[in-house]
Amino acid sequence: MTATALEDIPAAKGPLSAILIRIAALGIVAAMFAFLINNYLTLWQDWPGISGLFAHLGWFGPGTSGKPLEGGGVTLGWIQLLLYVVLVGLVAVYTFSTGRQPLRVDSARLSAMAAFIIRAAFWSVLLIGLVDAVISFLRVEGFLASFVGQKLETDLGLSEIRGTYVHLPLIAVSVIIAAFTRSLGFTWLALLVVVAELQIVIARFIFSYEQAFMGDLVRFWYAALFLFASAYTLTEEGHVRVDVIYTGFSERGKAWANTIGCLFLGIPLCWVILSMGMAGKATVINSPLLSFETSQSGFGLYVKYLMAGFLAVFAVSMMIQFASYFLSAVADLRNEPGKAPPPEHPAP
Repeated sequence: MTATALEDIPAAKGPLSAILIRIAALGIVAAMFAFLINNYLTLWQDWPGISGLFAHLGWFGPGTSGKPLEGGGVTLGWIQLLLYVVLVGLVAVYTFSTGRQPLRVDSARLSAMAAFIIRAAFWSVLLIGLVDAVISFLRVEGFLASFVGQKLETDLGLSEIRGTYVHLPLIAVSVIIAAFTRSLGFTWLALLVVVAELQIVIARFIFSYEQAFMGDLVRFWYAALFLFASAYTLTEEGHVRVDVIYTGFSERGKAWANTIGCLFLGIPLCWVILSMGMAGKATVINSPLLSFETSQSGFGLYVKYLMAGFLAVFAVSMMIQFASYFLSAVADLRNEPGKAPPPEHPAP
């Protein structure tokens, strides 16, 4: 939905109820970002975390005090706790200051936020995949030292060095590119997966040449294609539904189904992925990221830790999009104007 179209939507009816609905949806997104920030502060910057603060204060009951925090640690713990309050409070201030703003406006803005995250993720896997494949090829063939020197060649064989000084700058560049382009790139990423697989077939059966990084590149792009495309597919009504029941619903019935589904199925699922995958240093998402985990294939790509991070990108983008979808469905229930027409599907 364009900015011009958003401006043409009339103000919402029943401003108080609309405000509470907007606070609920936007507050979920704000709490998610607070959780991600705290996860970074706790695991990467050695802040005590909210659980560490609660344990220090003994709020979990006797025997849970754990290692006492010093004065500075207690302060950092309170800052992490207040981060939730501040972000959700900012959401409340924003919604009350724009009291009669239609739900569809916030829905469209959340969709735009999810689209930006996905664009940045797609550009990241494109650039990192290509650059890492070139480095691995030069390294396995013994050419890398001729370009970068023996010392840097050795350093690029260490996952933490390649991740910190090659991958992270490429991610930063990808974020900048995503800010200036609106292409999500699903088509070209699918094409790249096919091309990457084709070059394996040609190299193996025609030139009898195959290296581990070639298969790693296919898996890297293939995983990104499916996990990053989920939120976009949700906005386009492209996910497969069990339509035996849903298609027989009225428009209002579909809106109720989408509202309940987002609140009790979609958003909780994303929270489960994030909370279980990022609960501590040894969890399925945090552990590979913290150790810059790589595959055991020798001269393969050094991107296995990023593929664990794909789960976080999936959960974050889907949660934002479910919040957007929730607002849109509630807007349908409230008969707010501006509903987009259903997508056209070609006849079989």
